[in-house]
Amino acid sequence: MKKIAAVLAVLFLIPAAAGLRAQAADTVQSVIDKHLAAMGGREALMKITSRKSTGTVSISSPAGDLTGPIELYSKTPTKSRAILSLDLAAVGGPGMLTIEQIFDGVTGWSLNPMQGDQEITGAQLENMRGNFFPSPFLQKDSPDKAELLPRETVAGKQWIVMKITRPSGNFVTLYFDPATYLLARSVTLIDNPMGGTMQQSGESQDYRTVDGIKVPFTIINSNELQTLTIKLTKVEQNVAIDDAMFKKK
Repeated sequence: MKKIAAVLAVLFLIPAAAGLRAQAADTVQSVIDKHLAAMGGREALMKITSRKSTGTVSISSPAGDLTGPIELYSKTPTKSRAILSLDLAAVGGPGMLTIEQIFDGVTGWSLNPMQGDQEITGAQLENMRGNFFPSPFLQKDSPDKAELLPRETVAGKQWIVMKITRPSGNFVTLYFDPATYLLARSVTLIDNPMGGTMQQSGESQDYRTVDGIKVPFTIINSNELQTLTIKLTKVEQNVAIDDAMFKKK
């Protein structure tokens, strides 16, 4: 059970993307413009005010694999909620466990019966505050700064690399597919609730068009303790979501 608790302690430390204030604007802005066009276009994205996604989640860790359903809610400008249920019996646990992460635009909470309710702070909170929906690149007057780094070759493929630096000095590195200009990968440092920091990567795959907007239906987040894979089965845009959904009860 201690191994299970260790895994669940960092379950939702998922790096978010960032807004930006462009440096070397011509080069950075051209990548941003092509990315937004690939996502469906700036005008179409601006019409998206909320999203509900449902699917399944699988967590691979030293304690074993945990699986279950997941629901994800997003609402402009930065509100979010994730609800998932895991079958701990698969690794010798007591049965089903429901975990939530909520953010109301200012304050974030991780609700985990095994760990207790914990307020989100540090880099993770900063990431959530900068994760403008439906695209961080639509955010105006962001204090974040962007710069293009030399292209990197990973597994024989070359990627466009952009570094986003926040006012605190925390940063996230974004990897765009030069063939499509869709975001394929992000890498950042996250706070470890058990002490220290660790690097975490996020992969966005299986993009599908929903109401004219490209949405990744597979999301894989990995760090040294776990790999979390989300596979969406349904995405609904502009659904009615009460702001109370994003408040801690």
